[in-house]
Amino acid sequence: METAREAVAAPSITHAKSRWVAVGWQALPGLEEDALHEAWPAWLRSCERPAKAWQALCPDLRRLSDASPATRRQWLREKLQPYRVESLQGQDEGLLTAYYEPLLEASRRPKGRFTVPLHAAPATLASRKPWFTRQEIDTHPQAKAALRGKELLYLDDPVDAMVLHIQGSGQVRVSEPDGRVRTVRLAFAGTNDQPYKSIGRWLLDQGYTRDASWPGIKAWIGRNPSRVQELLWQNPRYVFFREEALPPGEDVPGPKGAQGVPLTAGRSIAVDPLSIPYGTPVWLASSGPQTSLQRLVLAQDTGSAIVGAVRADYYAGSGPQAGELAGRLKQPLRLWVLWPK
Repeated sequence: METAREAVAAPSITHAKSRWVAVGWQALPGLEEDALHEAWPAWLRSCERPAKAWQALCPDLRRLSDASPATRRQWLREKLQPYRVESLQGQDEGLLTAYYEPLLEASRRPKGRFTVPLHAAPATLASRKPWFTRQEIDTHPQAKAALRGKELLYLDDPVDAMVLHIQGSGQVRVSEPDGRVRTVRLAFAGTNDQPYKSIGRWLLDQGYTRDASWPGIKAWIGRNPSRVQELLWQNPRYVFFREEALPPGEDVPGPKGAQGVPLTAGRSIAVDPLSIPYGTPVWLASSGPQTSLQRLVLAQDTGSAIVGAVRADYYAGSGPQAGELAGRLKQPLRLWVLWPK
């Protein structure tokens, strides 16, 4: 194991929004307990689009795909230097949240209860910055005309549509006009460039609820069904999608993150790229009432709310269990990047 004296020999590295301070491997909590083999597929995916700093090490990562845990840890110590991530002001504790990929039901055409459209990007999206707000999309004749014919699918619940907008992608079981049912992915294709505002935060600020999780929001809606649109309009940001086919079988890859590679449940995080570059392996440590995490993850995505040095959004996977974690996870965070020596 490296000594503290050896670790501090490496100079600090400064980025636009963070400073990386060299530490010894003993500073990483849980290093000996993590199941590194679970992180390796995510790391290999980053090697599909490696940054220059990682190109020389990607062959080693592929060679170590079937290596023992001890061999992998030894390679980490030999080739990489851990750095504590902190803000430019020296703050090394931040915030961890989570996101997931919803599993939803939809119709190709509006029918019955399926009346809530999900849209592809309009041709006029680049003509004005920002584009129309969420409320204007529902009410303004010009916005409605621009989106006519851009309907991809129809959901049966406007809150589920909002969840999909916030998560950025989802798997959807689609009832086709010929009666077939198939699962597709709706992937992120752009936004109206309006700011994101939390509808849960609005409910808290108004004193309408003490529980701003998705279960709490849905409970409030159940008591106030006539105010759903008012609630949704509090978030002016609107997301556009594109449809992607999914491979047959149960082993469905995750949605592509900002790095351009599929995300891996439990091993991919969204970061501020001005703090941590895409494709960087990161040691994550977070403890709170929802979960305790000490593990190797890969910086493979970002998000409009993921801003700052020690800030991460943990990709929890897909489905209801992942959604339950994502809806409630909000707890302290520490990060260490692992960087080539």
